Amino acid sequence: MASVDPTVTTGKRSWYKRNEIAVTPWLFLAPAILFFAFYVLWPIYQSIAISFYAWDGLGEARYVGMGNYVELMDDRAFEVSLWNNLKWLLFYLLAIPAGLFIALFLNQTVTGIRIYKSLFFFPFVLSQVVVGLVFSWFYLPNEGLLNGLLGLFGLGPVNVLGDPTWATYGIIAAGLWPQTAYCMILYLTGLNAVDPEQIEAGRLDNAKGWKMLWYIIIPQLKPATFIAFVVTIIGALRSFDLISIMTNGGPFGMTRVLSFYMFEKALSEYGFRMGYGAAIAVVLFLIMLVFIAYFLWSMWREEQGR
Repeated sequence: MASVDPTVTTGKRSWYKRNEIAVTPWLFLAPAILFFAFYVLWPIYQSIAISFYAWDGLGEARYVGMGNYVELMDDRAFEVSLWNNLKWLLFYLLAIPAGLFIALFLNQTVTGIRIYKSLFFFPFVLSQVVVGLVFSWFYLPNEGLLNGLLGLFGLGPVNVLGDPTWATYGIIAAGLWPQTAYCMILYLTGLNAVDPEQIEAGRLDNAKGWKMLWYIIIPQLKPATFIAFVVTIIGALRSFDLISIMTNGGPFGMTRVLSFYMFEKALSEYGFRMGYGAAIAVVLFLIMLVFIAYFLWSMWREEQGR
């Protein structure tokens, strides 16, 4: 029987057959990449482009260069919104340790643990609109439960949402309720993957309590902590629903954040300044990009060190 020359057979193969292993993964990724480019990258580019124009959304756009960004520097409402976003970032991170400790409690085998899990999981399935309404009723100056509890201790009524000093913190407290539940779910999932052999080894070395938690359990929860940080930071920066429901930016505009101020300038009845709203959106995007890039870099550096 005549032998077949392998070089001839290889030469007749198509380009795809010769590069099948390298090309096939990209074919599977192509739909997702196209959707991401069309619905994420393209809108980002459009927002950046519009931020250099003065445009009402209907008429002719007028190029103003960096004019919108220069105006932001002297905008008191923008400054208040930026500082409020920083407050959201700072206090929203409390959801991460709170979610961790609740998850550690719910990871125990005690009587009625399923009921406790349901109660702590409940805020996660609620709409932000419902959460905002519930806390608005909770903060009512006369009929609210908060002031009813304060009255038991002889303290006067407090109008949380009507006080410019406390309104932002009241909204943040409302946002922490479902966010803590979300972090709790992430850590409950992470605790299921904790290596029991390392726990036993720690017990043999007399590691108990805080030492067990800090040196053995928390290092194994790094993936859950990473996701919790990213989701919490993004949630803090894009906060809009609760502010719209609970105060609508008031009192006196002191509870605005960048996303809400962007909406006011670009889409509300007093706005229709699309270019100015786009400039606010670009600033918010850059802040998010800094945090996300830092976390991705930290994760990549950790992977390289392994």
